Amino acid sequence: MAELKLEDITYASVVVVGRITNYEIILDQEARMHRERTLANSELSPEYRELISGQKKWLTDYARFNVLVDEVLLGQAPDVITVTWNNSTFGEPEKMGEGPFLIALRDPHAESPPLRGPSATIVQPQEQTLTVLQAPCAKAFIFYTFSPEALKAREILSGSEE
Repeated sequence: MAELKLEDITYASVVVVGRITNYEIILDQEARMHRERTLANSELSPEYRELISGQKKWLTDYARFNVLVDEVLLGQAPDVITVTWNNSTFGEPEKMGEGPFLIALRDPHAESPPLRGPSATIVQPQEQTLTVLQAPCAKAFIFYTFSPEALKAREILSGSEE
């Protein structure tokens, strides 16, 4: 795991405070079908067959959810935003609390924060929605509203960081 640098919030296109609704994991069905085709191969080694037969998650799975926006701290946002989150390093949680959360988002075509870990696989969901800001191998920018991280992020955004 790489260190979270709250200064990376400067890579955000939009930062909001809001509540999460309609949280769902979008499964990569193509990857699952490919595994089934691979398992049907009679020449597959028993070791490899055992390895892939138990796989339940893929790097290309991601979460999609709505944010009911209470406050916009950076950029412009409607009252409800649909966003995606590919937490490829750690996997997406099965469910999320409602919050409220401070959530930093970036345009999927915008620059990502730098890699601070030894390596990373970065997979962007095919959807063209805002995505949760997250440096490779670090925590995502989803913080409970009154957490120390959220308060520090507010300071950075307001320019009053000391």
